[in-house]
Amino acid sequence: MSQLHESHPVVVNGLIPQVPDNDPQETAEWVESLSGLINEKGGPRARYILLNMLSEARRNGVQLPQEYTTPYVNTIHVDQEPYFPGDEAMEREYRRWIRWNAAVQVTRAQRPGVKVGGHISSYASVATLYEVGLNHFFRGKDHPGGGDHVFFQGHASPGPYARAFLEGRLSEEQMDGFRQQVSTEHGLPSYPHPRQLDHFWEFPTVSLGLGPAEAIYQAWFDRYLHMNGIKDTSQQHTWAFIGDGEMDEPESRGMLQLAAQQRLDNLTFVINCNLQRLDGPVRGNGKIIQELEAFFKGAGWNVIKVIWGRGWDQLLAADKDDALVHVMNETLDGDYQTFRANDGAYVREHFFGRDPRTKEMVKNWTDEQLWELKRGGHDYRKVYAAYKAAMDHTGQPTVILAHTIKGYALGTHFAGRNSTHQMKKLTLEDAKQLRDRLQIPITDEELERDPYMPPYYMPPADHPAPAVHEGAPRDPRRLGARAPRRPSAQASRPAHASLRGALEGLWQARGRHDHGLVRLIKDPAQDKEVGSTSCRSSPTRPAPSAWTRSSRRRRSST
Repeated sequence: MSQLHESHPVVVNGLIPQVPDNDPQETAEWVESLSGLINEKGGPRARYILLNMLSEARRNGVQLPQEYTTPYVNTIHVDQEPYFPGDEAMEREYRRWIRWNAAVQVTRAQRPGVKVGGHISSYASVATLYEVGLNHFFRGKDHPGGGDHVFFQGHASPGPYARAFLEGRLSEEQMDGFRQQVSTEHGLPSYPHPRQLDHFWEFPTVSLGLGPAEAIYQAWFDRYLHMNGIKDTSQQHTWAFIGDGEMDEPESRGMLQLAAQQRLDNLTFVINCNLQRLDGPVRGNGKIIQELEAFFKGAGWNVIKVIWGRGWDQLLAADKDDALVHVMNETLDGDYQTFRANDGAYVREHFFGRDPRTKEMVKNWTDEQLWELKRGGHDYRKVYAAYKAAMDHTGQPTVILAHTIKGYALGTHFAGRNSTHQMKKLTLEDAKQLRDRLQIPITDEELERDPYMPPYYMPPADHPAPAVHEGAPRDPRRLGARAPRRPSAQASRPAHASLRGALEGLWQARGRHDHGLVRLIKDPAQDKEVGSTSCRSSPTRPAPSAWTRSSRRRRSST
């Protein structure tokens, strides 16, 4: 065996050990020392020391293989989580109303005579990710800084519609026109698109891979405007909500390295890792979150994983020998989906029962308590901590990998089921269970009157919670107007004279269309009226940075 190793060196993380072991006895002593450390102090202490030794080695120029994945736990430790500034109980109540109305909208779209259906489970998985952003981070278009750019996940469009309904921005008639934008006067498009609902959606996103590429270009363009002194975009951030299955599209991954090269810290991807694509698991026999972590890190991004809710904190704190972390690392995505499609007793036997130490850890827990353990993407505090860390990070774009459940809160017929993406409506039984789970004050008689048309919920005027139409639970004084919203400012038409020369140049160029196109863009932009609306300047332009001045000098010298 030793001869085999000598003739075929072991490859570790893509590197071949080029230096022979000139002192096997010393090597054996180091290995023995490490074994003694693990036995005496435990795995976590050994890991801490090894990581510090690796860091010191890199500082001294020792080349080491790069580690691209971390254990299957939250990136932000519970001790590092920031204070949550909101009223979680109030925000949960609003979120329940929105969840109900989103599910009802899709169900009513399946009524006889219409039957256009929709996707009922996608928003259920992304609701918390949206609401934390909408209530605490996303700046509206009337914000003094210009407002954020938010690329909403296409299949989750019923959620923003349901929120806008509570805010008084959409009527019940419009809600019932979901997926009927051509056949009815007040119809709403299936997916985000500004050409189909121009006052609402800012970007088209449902063509898989389009949203991620658009978002990178948007953040890149904002940075260009700022660094060239054209517009102050320092208070504008670009957010893109993407499905984990969508990340298999070439367009989703093809530009990641450009965002890192340009140091676009004004860009955050939030990947909704519900582990399911349109027709089944994303990686049934793998771990998509670990795969994406490695891919984004390799491309130069800052990666934040939000995998477990706060209920897991006490279990992880008691996991002195990393038995639970080991089970988390070894469990495949297909198994996680199976757990959620069953119950607490199944989770106890098939997850915690994989190791006697983890089984002992939960011996005093009831099956109901185990079932209530959340994935990180459904925990308000965990998501808030990730968003704040992304906003505070500089020098790199950030990706947040949030572990969620497709069909979350919709009941056992939906949550974690392979068929959940294709399910178009709530049955009467589903509606009653969801009503009870979300504590919606609607009677059995109202639901039984027409199972195809369960009623929307609008809180009464005397409800003790702050009025949604007045901006609650969002703080409009700090964040500006509601989102999504697309301003409808109209640019002036270019004067005929400003276009004549450009059009003549385009005709004369013929074989050199690039020259004509440059004039077609440049001449109207120099028009006093058109230019000011094409690229509006901020009242206070930032001074060009040293980097900008030096790059201009380089361009002029060449």
